[in-house]
Amino acid sequence: MKTQLDESQSARRRSIYALLIVISISAMTGRILTVESKTVGPDRNRTPFLSANDRSRWCTIRALVDRGTYEIDYLADGTDDNWKTIDKVRHVGHDGRNHYYSSKPPLLPTLLAGQYWLMRQLTGAEIATEPFYVGRSMLVLTNVMPMLLWLVLVAALAERLGQSDWGRIFVVATASFGTLLTTFAVTLNNHLPAAISVTISIFLALGIWYDDWDRWTWYALTGLCAAFATANELPALSFLVAMGIALLCKSPSKTMVAFVPSAGVVVAAFFLTNYLAHDSWKPAYAHRQDGALRSLLELPRGAFADLDDGRLSAAVRAEIDGIVPSLSSTAKLETRTPGLRWALVDGDQQRRLAFVRKGNRLEIRDWGDWYDYAKSYWLDGKRGVDVGEPSRWVYAFHVLVGHHGLFSLTPVWLLSVAGLWCWFRGPHQRPALATLITGLSIVCFVFYVFLRPEKDRNYGGVSCGFRWMLWLVPLWLLAMIPAADALAGDRRWRAVGLALLALSVLSAAAAGMNPWTHPWLFRYWQEIGWIVY
Repeated sequence: MKTQLDESQSARRRSIYALLIVISISAMTGRILTVESKTVGPDRNRTPFLSANDRSRWCTIRALVDRGTYEIDYLADGTDDNWKTIDKVRHVGHDGRNHYYSSKPPLLPTLLAGQYWLMRQLTGAEIATEPFYVGRSMLVLTNVMPMLLWLVLVAALAERLGQSDWGRIFVVATASFGTLLTTFAVTLNNHLPAAISVTISIFLALGIWYDDWDRWTWYALTGLCAAFATANELPALSFLVAMGIALLCKSPSKTMVAFVPSAGVVVAAFFLTNYLAHDSWKPAYAHRQDGALRSLLELPRGAFADLDDGRLSAAVRAEIDGIVPSLSSTAKLETRTPGLRWALVDGDQQRRLAFVRKGNRLEIRDWGDWYDYAKSYWLDGKRGVDVGEPSRWVYAFHVLVGHHGLFSLTPVWLLSVAGLWCWFRGPHQRPALATLITGLSIVCFVFYVFLRPEKDRNYGGVSCGFRWMLWLVPLWLLAMIPAADALAGDRRWRAVGLALLALSVLSAAAAGMNPWTHPWLFRYWQEIGWIVY
């Protein structure tokens, strides 16, 4: 009799899961079918590309398929606002000339270029002339279909780890509507692939660890997904390492023969596509400093003022001739930071040297800062939150409970904190899983808040929340399960849980049509004068 009752309750829960998932997926698809940028190009046309961030990836996809190159010069020149992006770098390409490239890691756009190529072969549609048809179709295939799998896996994990009907349903409802992850379904981004990969990996790892899923395939797929999460979110490297250690303890042979090689495939693809795009093994975002020191000169103070005026002293000219004897006669000096930094550019913009003042000395270095180019937003035009927050403690406050706060925008995560405590101290303890989630969350938080320089402390730019930690959403949902179960037995506590979920759904819904907007709390604080940007 009890078995029949359990089966009946399980079937009822699955029906509710299906209802929640269908509504969520349909809502995502509906938003994609109406997504449209506010930017109007020279021909008065619009596109489904919402920001410089996703346009940067779309530029790479279009350039690869339509022109067979990673160079995006013809799209990034600013003549067409529909393809304009600030997320670009400029450096010497394979042909020895300077070109613009997307600053985003090229692995994901390369994979999606294959999708666009196939669509173009089958339908003849080109993204340049039919951006809505191609763009929206790719968003459904790239975002919505994987999100369907994600929600199904979250429901399966809730079923596995939960103890109550209400608690399990609450967690699935939160995944469906109460996180900022779903807002990014309408745009091309790296956060969804990372979160989905983490979910698949943790789902398989739990099966391997607790249910003895001992097939080599599961180990390989776990490594593949954990590595792909890392390829999309650098701090997820901690997750990859944690999964490797956990499975190594379970089965050293299967981990070394299946997990490690499959993860290595992703790592190799990441660096190979980066080399093909940039002729460098280092990602574009790692090229933000000048190159090797070529010479060091002691100069009188007046010489630096001459540099600001574009004049080179005889001593400097002689030093340059020794470094680059074939420099063009039309080379000119550009002031990048008055009195501190200059760029020597030859006539065709193909070779550059950096002049950097250190006291009364002038360092002459190879040019290495790919973000330093004419009219670069990141050097000459940053504004608002992109300027960077000087105080790490103020930054930490706003990331946690302020205008971009994890707990102020999505207070449902308070239940995840409580759930971790339950797993450490409660009747259904899972200390290993609680330690994993707690450790990864702290590592990611410390990395972005305390280890990044001021210029990178920008809350993720213009975004609906602190998006750099969204890859942890699947783990926080797991941590929520014991707390949701604890609420299930008391009507008043259930009301508290529903209130937290309601506020979280509000934040997600406020950015539902465009995640590349400031959080509603940020905008409200601006209106009442609490913050000024």
